[in-house]
Amino acid sequence: MSGVGFIGLGQIGAPMASRWIDWPDGLTVFDVHAPATEPFAAKGAHVAASPAEVAARATVISIMVRDDAQVSDVLTGGDGIVSNAQPGTVVAIHSTVEADTPARLAALAAPHGVEVVDAPVSGGFMGAHAGTLALMVGGTDTAVAKVAEPFARLGTLVAHLGPIGAGTKAKLARNLITFAAMAAVGEASQLAEASGVDLAKLGEVVRHSDRVTGGPGSTMLRSTAAPLDPDDGLFPIFTHTRELGLKDLDLALTLASEHGLDLPFARLAHQHLGHALGVPVTDPT
Repeated sequence: MSGVGFIGLGQIGAPMASRWIDWPDGLTVFDVHAPATEPFAAKGAHVAASPAEVAARATVISIMVRDDAQVSDVLTGGDGIVSNAQPGTVVAIHSTVEADTPARLAALAAPHGVEVVDAPVSGGFMGAHAGTLALMVGGTDTAVAKVAEPFARLGTLVAHLGPIGAGTKAKLARNLITFAAMAAVGEASQLAEASGVDLAKLGEVVRHSDRVTGGPGSTMLRSTAAPLDPDDGLFPIFTHTRELGLKDLDLALTLASEHGLDLPFARLAHQHLGHALGVPVTDPT
């Protein structure tokens, strides 16, 4: 076992790093905003003056900073991790970055004996505090094995999705669901408000039912996005779901028309729901 390090102690990074505060070989932290390190120092963590100093004390180092430029600087800058890393060090990029950034940085780190995994997270600050995050990991089997024990403290789901970059691509797809759904919520709120529905109470209903059903992600049961074979056990289930969905979307669009509302996401959902479920509507001709 060896020391761990954490760079970037913001809203998500700080509670993640706190899960390592009692790591047997010690936690070393760094943040450009010095006050962010003070709670860690008070609990016995070593506060480094630079990413290079983190690398001198830790062989598993997590990065949770704002963007691609900051990740690159922390890893390969003049006082970055690779300038002082021990051979065999594994660096985990938790920041959400461009799809090709992890592989590019892994290639720059490799000559220094440093392996890189990309491991963006899902679960928000609530999951970070509770240690119940989902980590989407891309990297070699060897590198992923080295981070398995510290990652187990961060989340209750650690999914090795493929080679370097796979974790970031998965995070972008996962967030597409989140933010597209938020846009749809905006349309639903317009429709409900125009119809005289109490939005706060409707929000309670939506959150309650999503906890029961799993929400939109509950349909992610297929191993491919291609259309389902009619012999697939999911085919009749998803066909039934499609028919219910099209009926309800028709009703919602009719209600929207009565209130003079244009709901483009609802119209797109009506057009694409069958394809999304793998059971597109076939032309009877």
